[in-house]
Amino acid sequence: MNAAKRAVRAAAILRRDAARDAAGPEAGARIADHFFNFIPLSAQARVAGYVAMGSEADPSEILVRASAKGHECALPRVARKDAPLAFLRWQPGDALFAGAHGTREPAPGAPVCRPNVMLVPLLAFDRLGRRIGYGGGYYDRTLAALRREVTGVLAVGVAFSAQEVEDLPEEKFDARLDWVVTEAGARLFAAAPSGV
Repeated sequence: MNAAKRAVRAAAILRRDAARDAAGPEAGARIADHFFNFIPLSAQARVAGYVAMGSEADPSEILVRASAKGHECALPRVARKDAPLAFLRWQPGDALFAGAHGTREPAPGAPVCRPNVMLVPLLAFDRLGRRIGYGGGYYDRTLAALRREVTGVLAVGVAFSAQEVEDLPEEKFDARLDWVVTEAGARLFAAAPSGV
């Protein structure tokens, strides 16, 4: 399984680089349009995003609009290896600091947030909502923990449409997405909770 995932990752990185270039500079705004047109958010939704690295689809416009609508927003912090991510409150304009694995995160003393909508980066996704990440398992552990502790958590993949593949390998601990939003639209994979 690990060899199969490594092969998928290598091909997916090249595909994502090309997809970002093809999608163009307005892709982030189109992704945000589809997110707010399709994802059912309640007034109490707490949205966790991430700071895009490399050719990742950028969720920053989603966070800007969510914050403007009054939603509490957060960004992840790697608390320790092999543990779920911690989420710290953040709003557009707040400073970012260097984190683990080249990430950017809120100030260390920022308040903790328990999101019920999680924007998830990925290398590839398939028609069943399976995703391939970088192999650290952070998002799988985090989604498993949140889904045990928080009612109605939504996992929303943020991607370019060209990152979709026919079929991805899956292990028992891999957490599936509820939705994916791309520059081309939004797709619901399962009977996800409504109005989170």
